[in-house]
Amino acid sequence: MKPNKYSFVKPEKWPFFYGYVILIFGSIGVLFSIPGQTVGVSVFTDPVKDALGLTRNEFSNAYMIGTLISAFFVTKAGFLFDKLGARIVAFFAAFFLGVSLIIFSYSELIVTSFTSKSWGIPFVLLCFLFFLIRFCGQGVLTMSSRNMVMMWFDKNRGKVNAVSSISISLGFSAAPIFLDYLIRNNGWQLTWQLLAISLFIFAFLILQFFRNKPEDFGLVPDGYSAKAKKKSPKIETIDFTLTEAKKTRAFWMFGLALTFSSFFITGFTFHVVSIFESVSLSKSDAIAIFFPISIISISTSTVANILSDYVAHKYYLYVMIIGGFTASFGLLFLEDDFGMYLILLGLGIYSGLFAVVNAVTWPRYFGRKFLGAITGKVASFLVVASAIAPSLFSYCYTKLGSYTYISYVLITFLFFLTLGSLRLEKPKKKPN
Repeated sequence: MKPNKYSFVKPEKWPFFYGYVILIFGSIGVLFSIPGQTVGVSVFTDPVKDALGLTRNEFSNAYMIGTLISAFFVTKAGFLFDKLGARIVAFFAAFFLGVSLIIFSYSELIVTSFTSKSWGIPFVLLCFLFFLIRFCGQGVLTMSSRNMVMMWFDKNRGKVNAVSSISISLGFSAAPIFLDYLIRNNGWQLTWQLLAISLFIFAFLILQFFRNKPEDFGLVPDGYSAKAKKKSPKIETIDFTLTEAKKTRAFWMFGLALTFSSFFITGFTFHVVSIFESVSLSKSDAIAIFFPISIISISTSTVANILSDYVAHKYYLYVMIIGGFTASFGLLFLEDDFGMYLILLGLGIYSGLFAVVNAVTWPRYFGRKFLGAITGKVASFLVVASAIAPSLFSYCYTKLGSYTYISYVLITFLFFLTLGSLRLEKPKKKPN
């Protein structure tokens, strides 16, 4: 397909470097994935499970199964990103995410249309719908939007990602409050329908403004013209295939560190209201926790993004691990105020560095040519972690009596991640 087909926008004729337009719309693309992210689903948990007659464990298991199924397809979507580009992949992801939300809004009506009142019907329906929104939202739309921005920058990736991370962190932290407001005033069905309409509009904007890479328009990353390419800063041209990347320690250590974040933050966010109620705190207290976390996250990611062009990324991994230990111990001692502060600090630092590593480290370490396949594989790790987290958190509470027991699993995982990261270095490969 021609780079400008179905669009009136011509990046090569833009009065300034079109990469900054890409930065804006790529960041918006990640924000539009929120309905498929845990932070977007968690607010709907109680009203939807009650409307469909499911228990917390049944709802969590449906979420787990649907998300696990989506993990098998996310890597394939990464290969499609490399082949078709961000524009086409993101368009279909946004469109079908909107379709999924429309179906979700009628889930209660669909369930009641069956004569059988068994829990199996709503459970199977939720598995299917969770597969759709997790694959399209958390998986494909997020990956394609973030990768597209990284494709348009090289030397300035860290600085550009700092701007993107601030807007995304603010959006994600405000999402629970905004969605809760919509649900209280419009009901959960109409809220999903409004979100779906917004996604259909954004899908049209994707066709207009998303573009795959600057080379398609006689440009190179960071804004240099093709004619001035020889005078521009030297751009890294060594590209790892997915197979080659998987043979490096860096791929697995960074991938597992991101996976830990996906597991912890998903499980915590999914049950945040219940977690707070278990220690005698209100729903408003639970939702409000995201704001201070976002402040710490934004501060951390801004500094780390700016320094990422000059600092070895293995140090970010070490700080992430420290943040993980901090948050895990905070959950372990949640009944004390001290534990709450540890969670705020630990999750703030970890999520801030997550935004840097998940965007900047992969092209920095492994190049741009196979970026979709590599990040798609990592995304599958994150999806699997986010799939099993809600159920494990739920079972710790319903079977063992407290959410704090999950901390022992988290701390053990971090201990082994620490050992594996001690000899981490940036991968090296001879140019072809």
